[in-house]
Amino acid sequence: MKSSLYIFSTRWEAHDLFRKLLTIEEAKQVLERSFSPKPVGVEHVHLSEALDRVLAEDVVAAMDVPPFDRATVDGYAVIATDTFGADEDRPVILKLCGHVSVGELPSVVVEKGTAAEIATGAPLPGGADAVMMMEYSVQQGDDLLIYSPVSRGENVMKAGSDIHRGETVLKRGQMPSSREVGMLAALGLTKVNVYTRPKVAIVSTGAEIVEPGKPLPPGKIYDTNAYSLSAAVLECGGEPILLGTVPDEADQLRAALNKALILADIIVTSGGVSVGPTDIIPRVLNELGKPGVLVCGIASKPGKPTTIAIVEGKPVFSLPGHPTSSLFMFYLFARPVIYSMAGRREESPLMLRAVAAAKMFPARGRRTFVTVNLTRNKSGRLLASPVPLGLSGAITTLARADGFIEIPESQQFINAGDEVMVRLFKPTPYVALLTE
Repeated sequence: MKSSLYIFSTRWEAHDLFRKLLTIEEAKQVLERSFSPKPVGVEHVHLSEALDRVLAEDVVAAMDVPPFDRATVDGYAVIATDTFGADEDRPVILKLCGHVSVGELPSVVVEKGTAAEIATGAPLPGGADAVMMMEYSVQQGDDLLIYSPVSRGENVMKAGSDIHRGETVLKRGQMPSSREVGMLAALGLTKVNVYTRPKVAIVSTGAEIVEPGKPLPPGKIYDTNAYSLSAAVLECGGEPILLGTVPDEADQLRAALNKALILADIIVTSGGVSVGPTDIIPRVLNELGKPGVLVCGIASKPGKPTTIAIVEGKPVFSLPGHPTSSLFMFYLFARPVIYSMAGRREESPLMLRAVAAAKMFPARGRRTFVTVNLTRNKSGRLLASPVPLGLSGAITTLARADGFIEIPESQQFINAGDEVMVRLFKPTPYVALLTE
């Protein structure tokens, strides 16, 4: 069987582009053969910075929590057998021997026939094995009248009953939430080992784009891709490095990419990968280092011009300038790599069953992704209505969509009324209908 991997000459001509489009699966296989994503490192961070970081090792409790037997109510520390037989008509009478406060070691020992007043959370004094609630007792001078018996261990939290020493409380690869950060603090930890966030350099190309915040000259547009891709990198657990906009000029682009290779573990570019005279990224990438360009064109819609390279051991994802195409291809190719290099496990996508609200046609011979909105018809059925991709440069397609439908290359169309699977971009009001 002939390999899907094909070699590009460093002498790059426009007519060499997109001679062979790879399927999405073929493109992923080519990438996997040349690059195996792994966590980029481990760092020691303070507990205040541990939220949603990926743990690089198991966390094992070095102590019991709580570290001592403690009272769970305000009342009296007693020996349980001393209270047996107590009732409302014939109270048991015990002698008070002292008081135990929160945050101090008990200075008293409870002996048979005695009781010590104790506050919620205070350590249980020696000799005691239960706590009588204050509501079932009456103090008269040095005497304590008990009107209800307690059993051994009642109203007492035993040492290690929450977390016991040697217990694995969090596993490598977990991302502590606010609750788990509190648990780590309960163990007395101040720092934990987490995977280093992979640095992802983002370069936008094109003579027509201007960084937001600057004056917008006639004929120019603001750079949306840099910021949408930067947010996408953060969602994957990466650390974006915005390197600004670069014109479609080989020397400047080469300098920007060399800088990106020094600063980052992964490079993502947008624009400059189609077949126009200014689309020079594939040629420049091939000049920067080996093995160079691996994929130049994918049989998908959107995203056909997507180019993938490995330069000196670092992956470069050169995405189309069209905002929808750029994010789609990021989602399919860059996202899994960033997840792996961040030490994260990619979650299964949220999927819903729906009914196509209109007929949908794929691009001939290409995997087609149709963005959709979800609504309900009068009978309560969930409808998936296509959101038009719009012309090149449309920026609202993904923002307005709930998810997308994937149409295989071999399928000719989807009829209105056909059942479809919708992959959600994020949870929606319909997520209660989540299906496998």
